Amino acid sequence: MSGLTRIDTVAFVGFGEAGGILGAALAAKGVQVSMFDLRREQLRDKARAAGVRVAGTLQSALAGAQMVVSAVTAEADLDVAQALARCLEAGQVCLDINSVSPHTKQHAQACIEGAGAHYVEAAVMAPVPPYGLAVPMLLGGAAAADLAPLLNALGFNASAVSEKIGVASAAKMCRSVMIKGIEALTVECLRAARHYEAESIVLASLAQTFGKMRDDADVPGYLVSRVAEHGRRRAAEMREVAQTLQEAGITPYMSDACAHLQDSIVDAMQAGGIDYDTLPAPFDWRAFFDGLPGRT
Repeated sequence: MSGLTRIDTVAFVGFGEAGGILGAALAAKGVQVSMFDLRREQLRDKARAAGVRVAGTLQSALAGAQMVVSAVTAEADLDVAQALARCLEAGQVCLDINSVSPHTKQHAQACIEGAGAHYVEAAVMAPVPPYGLAVPMLLGGAAAADLAPLLNALGFNASAVSEKIGVASAAKMCRSVMIKGIEALTVECLRAARHYEAESIVLASLAQTFGKMRDDADVPGYLVSRVAEHGRRRAAEMREVAQTLQEAGITPYMSDACAHLQDSIVDAMQAGGIDYDTLPAPFDWRAFFDGLPGRT
C-alpha cells in the first residue's frame, strides 16, 4: 500500500444489505463507487439512487478502484476471491468483509496476493444496520495497519488487530459461538418455559443470576470451572432437561449439545490425568484448556 494516502475510488463485489449500505454511505461522502453483483438488474435502481455505478462485468467494476470490497455470501467467498484474482491489478487492496472461517480467509488471501494485490480481512463485529460505516470492524493482514486510518478517515470504525490473516475472523467466529448460542438457548429455554407456564419464574431467576455475574471479576473462570468440577453431574441434569423439553413436544437441540459437551470435557480430563481437586487455585481457565488433550 505504499504511497496510498486516501481512498477515493471503491468497488463493491456484492451489493446486498452490507454492500449496499456501505457503498451508498461512501458515495454520499463523495467517493466514486462502483458495484458488480450477479443480481445487478434487480439492484440497478437501488445502486443508481445511491449514486453508485453499476458495472456489467467484474473487470469493469474493478477498473481504477483503489479498494475492492468483497461483500458476498459466505458460500461465495472463495469463488469470488478466485474471480477477483483474475481481474485485480498489482497494488489494489481487497477488503474481505465476509463472515467465514479463518481457514477460508487464508485461502482467499493466497488467491488475492498471488495476483499481486493486497488482502485485508475484516471481521464485522455487529450488524451493519443501523451502524452503517461506523460498524465495528477488526482488520487483519500485512496491510491492515496502513488501511485502518484510511478507512477511519471515511467514517469507518476499523481497528487493525493482527498482521496474520485469520485472527480477526477467529474473533468474530468465536464471538458468534456465544452470541448465536445465547439466541438459540433463549429460544429453547423460553419456548419450554412458556409451555409449562413458568416463564416469569425463569426470567426472574435468570435476572438474579446475571446480576451476580456482573459483579464477578472472572466470569469465564467461574463458568468453565463449573464444567471442570461438576461436568458429569451437569451432563446428567441436562439429559433430564432434554427429557423435559421432549415431554413438551420441543426438540432439545441445545440441551442435548450441552450434555454432550459437559461429558466430553470430563472425558478429556480423565484422558489427560487431570483432577479438578488438584488444580492450582485460583482456577485458571486458560491453563486448563491448554492442558486438555486432543479434541473434545
